[in-house]
Amino acid sequence: MANIITDETIEYVSILAKLELSEEEKEQAKTDMGRMLDYIDKLNELDTDGVEPMSHIFPYTNVFREDVVTNGDERDAILSNAPGVKDGMFRVPKTVE
Repeated sequence: MANIITDETIEYVSILAKLELSEEEKEQAKTDMGRMLDYIDKLNELDTDGVEPMSHIFPYTNVFREDVVTNGDERDAILSNAPGVKDGMFRVPKTVE
């Protein structure tokens, strides 16, 4: 294991993650983090020359549409259902003294 994870690193990560780890869990976390970093090192050994960076394995483009208003201004129709209206707004009972 080329990547040695210290007790201080585990303590710092547990504080960031707001975890309370027992000594056994800290040792297991050190082992797991070391394995993860070893795997990343192994991936860094791969020859990626000529490979274009991508975010998805399939070609993906976002489909945008025009932002068109379809329902228009229906204020009068909406306010016609209100029990009380004042200055073009809903009138409601006072809730805070």
